[in-house]
Amino acid sequence: MPELPEVETVRQGLNQVTLNQAVMGGEVLLNRTLAYPFSVDEFWQNLTGMAIAQWHRRGKYLLAELVKLDPENTPGGWLGVHLRMTGQLLWVDQEDPLQKHTRIRLFFAKNRELRFVDQRTFGQMWWVPPDQKISNIITGLNNLGPEPFAAEFSVDYLQDQFKKRQRPIKSALLDQKLVAGVGNIYADEALFLSGISPTTPCTSLTRPQLEALRSHIIQVLEKSIQAGGTTIRNFLNVQGINGNYGGTAWVYNRTGEPCRICETPIERLKLAGRSAHFCPQCQGEGNRE
Repeated sequence: MPELPEVETVRQGLNQVTLNQAVMGGEVLLNRTLAYPFSVDEFWQNLTGMAIAQWHRRGKYLLAELVKLDPENTPGGWLGVHLRMTGQLLWVDQEDPLQKHTRIRLFFAKNRELRFVDQRTFGQMWWVPPDQKISNIITGLNNLGPEPFAAEFSVDYLQDQFKKRQRPIKSALLDQKLVAGVGNIYADEALFLSGISPTTPCTSLTRPQLEALRSHIIQVLEKSIQAGGTTIRNFLNVQGINGNYGGTAWVYNRTGEPCRICETPIERLKLAGRSAHFCPQCQGEGNRE
């Protein structure tokens, strides 16, 4: 957490409130949140006066395209953010009381502020110089597979990736090198809708199963984006509002509750240190295509 729908929800919200406004300064309250440059002074020297032209998303990374507010809109590099487990980006008034875990504050005109709050302190922020390739500074971008909505994320791609993998399908879907942005929640949901057990070895999946899985990954991600993401513990959008998908989840976080299809109690198991929620009836071996 957050996963692709939560990060996409934040991206959309940021594009509604932060564009074409110059950063007027700010404050770093926890130095290790700043991943690049390592100097706080250098960070503000390069960021102050820059405006955000557009927020983009790659996997679970947020990338703000920076420009100078001059007639040419001269490129000013990039501002990168990774929320990790508990990060929040909140658009607030500067006079609002600081949340206990506020890490970085970016000040804008009219007393507005973009506040990076992160309880677990795993989140990071980068300024990327305009003469640098983004992935040279934010190196995690080099390890991302295709976006779930991209043409590259095809059934042929999945078949090629899985043909020699013995690992359980649930574990594979959490691998960001395979597909960018999918995490615990939406892997569980897509596997349920596809009738596939989370313990199924990748190599044993049939092409019809892969077709169903690809379709349902996209479906649950789109539905969650429409619902503003999922709030289990920490996620908030830029206005401080919870996501609504969790209340309609098929299996995630519903251990012991009746399946919405067959009323069999939802079960939970551990795979490679991560939880997997599933219906033993709907996702049993008898459902294999």
